[in-house]
Amino acid sequence: MLSQFIARLRAAPGLVVLVVVAAGAVYAFVELVDEVMEGDSRAFDEKILLALRSPGDTGDPIGPWWVQTLFTDITSLGSTTVVSLITLAVLGYLIIEGKRAIALLVLISVAGGAGLSSALKLGFDRPRPDLVAHLVDERTLSFPSGHAMVSAVTYLTLGALLAQVHGRGRMKAYILGVAVMLTLLIGTSRIYLGVHWPTDVIAGWCAGTAWAIGCWVVAAWLQAEGAIERD
Repeated sequence: MLSQFIARLRAAPGLVVLVVVAAGAVYAFVELVDEVMEGDSRAFDEKILLALRSPGDTGDPIGPWWVQTLFTDITSLGSTTVVSLITLAVLGYLIIEGKRAIALLVLISVAGGAGLSSALKLGFDRPRPDLVAHLVDERTLSFPSGHAMVSAVTYLTLGALLAQVHGRGRMKAYILGVAVMLTLLIGTSRIYLGVHWPTDVIAGWCAGTAWAIGCWVVAAWLQAEGAIERD
């Protein structure tokens, strides 16, 4: 049980690093909450949002016209519809392959992360930015960014799952790198489109990363117990 898991940690230094990263992400999230609730992040948030708009026109984003189209397309990768379709496709594959325990863990990870995101939004009750024009329509609360958090949970979890079946270190690094890149791009798109304060997105990344890593650690524990498939 616990002793087996500790032995697994000792045998897998990478898992120890992940636990440390998760702890750091939680700490960063708590610090951000403190800054946001006290209003100390306002100057930082406003400076970033205004830097992404043409001087004198908060409705005109910087860059050529196609940049807005690019970020609008990227932001959809973190939408509930796209994330749900990707997750359902992966769940179907795992079930067909007979990996029902892993499928359940993936479902709990993604659905739990989405539920936690919604609960945090309601708890902090931070309004959307009113400093610049929104380039896409959003009607929910702002902190933390749901797109940033749920994309971190989904793409990091699925990236880790896919990387686990590849023995080569380069391929694992590539897969996880793509997952991280998608997560960062989706969060950045929310700031560029003006629908989130930068601290919303950073907090979403922190919370989503911590949640995803927590699920990985639970998976390692359950594998050590033989409760889920090892391969």
